[in-house]
Amino acid sequence: MDLLTFREYCLKKPAVTETLPFGPTTLVLKVAGKMFALTGLDEADFRINLKCNPQRAIELRERHPEIMQGWHMSKAHWNTVHVEGGTLPESLVRELIDHSYDLVVAGMTKKLRAEYGL
Repeated sequence: MDLLTFREYCLKKPAVTETLPFGPTTLVLKVAGKMFALTGLDEADFRINLKCNPQRAIELRERHPEIMQGWHMSKAHWNTVHVEGGTLPESLVRELIDHSYDLVVAGMTKKLRAEYGL
């Protein structure tokens, strides 16, 4: 998966927007205004920060050296996924994106989910 594929995949999800709140080199993807993924735009090494269930995060980090604690994020709830090099199956990367999105949506109030049709 490359940056363009990642961006397009995320933007196809309901209520997703992209922003640059940390400056022009960090792309942040939000669902209903809440962050679920971010990536650097000027890095040679493509990596994505994704939210993750804490127990699953530990298991993923133990199994895949390309997945580590979230860089500049909550170490318990976020992973940094090194996508460059193609060693992780694209299906796993998509699953992790979906998991992050679903976790953020699940944490929203019923009112907010209803407002965005989630």
